[in-house]
Amino acid sequence: MKVILAVDPGEKNIGLAKSDPLGIGASALCVIHHVQQEKDAQVIAEKARECGASSILIGQPLNADGTENPKTRHSAKLAEAVSRYFDGEVFLYDEYGSTIATRERFKEMGVRRSKRLGHLDAHAAQTILQNYLDEQYEKRYWGGDTELSDKDGETLE
Repeated sequence: MKVILAVDPGEKNIGLAKSDPLGIGASALCVIHHVQQEKDAQVIAEKARECGASSILIGQPLNADGTENPKTRHSAKLAEAVSRYFDGEVFLYDEYGSTIATRERFKEMGVRRSKRLGHLDAHAAQTILQNYLDEQYEKRYWGGDTELSDKDGETLE
């Protein structure tokens, strides 16, 4: 697997994260401030090239029931714009709940609210990317079946 750049598109800020070359772990990269879709797309493509990414994953927040909403369509339009400036694969991935999960993780770690501001977007991109990497790992090594069994094939609970 090669490096993947993940994008968490927000209204004010856009969080970026990248994977390691083995596709095991994700790390927060930076936050860029939203300016205008075409300019944002150019910056995202440039960041992807700088970190040696072969593909760009753009978070797409579907509703809990899997349906689309205005933010979903915004992500699709951003992906389309990024693909005009980046030669590699640009794809969408459901990021439902990633920002909330990241905020909760920061709270659990005891990070003060003032320290969380500005960093949440890049860490949300990291959460999205790590979820994707974990899903790919499960598919590759477990065939997508996460049910565990013992040596006799009996399902473990």
